[in-house]
Amino acid sequence: MGKLVRFGVSLDQDLLEKFDRLIREKNYTNRSEAFRDLIREDLVKAEWKKNKEIVGAITLIYNHHKRELVNKLMDIQHDFGGIIISSQHIHLDHNNCLEIIAVKGSSEHAQKLADSLKSVKGVRHGTLSMSTTGKDI
Repeated sequence: MGKLVRFGVSLDQDLLEKFDRLIREKNYTNRSEAFRDLIREDLVKAEWKKNKEIVGAITLIYNHHKRELVNKLMDIQHDFGGIIISSQHIHLDHNNCLEIIAVKGSSEHAQKLADSLKSVKGVRHGTLSMSTTGKDI
C-alpha cells in the first residue's frame, strides 16, 4: 500500500446524508473505506472496458433434462478452455442444476463465453460477474 494522503471533499448536505445512510446499511466503519471501495469499483470497470485480464464467475441455472443441453454447454466450455480455470456443478433439485464457471482472461473472451452459454436453449438464467486480478489496483 502506498503513502496515505488526506484530502477534502465538498458535498451537498443531502447527498452526504444519503451516503452516510448507505454506508451504515453496508456496515462500513467510516467514509474513507466507502470512498476507497467506490474508487476501486470504477477502476475495475475501467479494466473491463480496456479488455484487460480479469477474473470472474459465470453462473448458469438450467434444466438438466433438456435434451442435449449438457452436451452443448460442455462443447462451448471446451471451445473456451483457455480461460476456464474451474467449474462446479450443483444439483439444486430433481430438474434444476447450478453451474459455476471460474474464468481468468480478457474481459472480451469472458463476456463471449458467458453470452454463448446463456444463449443455449434450456438455460434458464445466467450471469457473469467480473472482478480484477488485483495487479493494477
